[in-house]
Amino acid sequence: MFRIFSWFKTKIRTFTDEKIIPYVFTLSDGPMLFRDLLKTNKMYQDGLKLEGKIPGFRLSTGRSFLVFIGLWNLIILPIAIAFHPLLAKIDCHLLIIMAILFTGMFFATYALYKEYLIDTVALKIIKSAWENHFPHFDYDLHAKEVAKIYSEALDKEIPHKNMQLYILDKLVENK
Repeated sequence: MFRIFSWFKTKIRTFTDEKIIPYVFTLSDGPMLFRDLLKTNKMYQDGLKLEGKIPGFRLSTGRSFLVFIGLWNLIILPIAIAFHPLLAKIDCHLLIIMAILFTGMFFATYALYKEYLIDTVALKIIKSAWENHFPHFDYDLHAKEVAKIYSEALDKEIPHKNMQLYILDKLVENK
């Protein structure tokens, strides 16, 4: 059972990375600046909302709605067809209440879907910029540490021109 779930999860991620993200997002070809990487990494590590704050990508809201509506119908329509005989016999007042609940559920799940896509693209952009600016340090091992060092540097008012040297010195010192 776990193998099936793992296989399904891998297929969904592959489909998202290869089909949905290129369709929904416009990504910049240029590299991310060091200062932007530090700021973005800190926001990502702190769990802050990233929409509109990361340079290098733009979300097409219309396309994201189209994809989401397609996915929503892919899930809801089979359920509605399976329960149609039961739904046909329910009082219309209850159906109105159910329609209101499903509409709320639609927009709530769209917000979650949009946030997931933005976080996925942000992580992809951050890791790409990380390879450019910190090629000798693994992202998974040092991302939180760099965010902490960047916060310390901001508190100490380190100038931006000395920021990279300061962070690299601290990383090597802590290693």
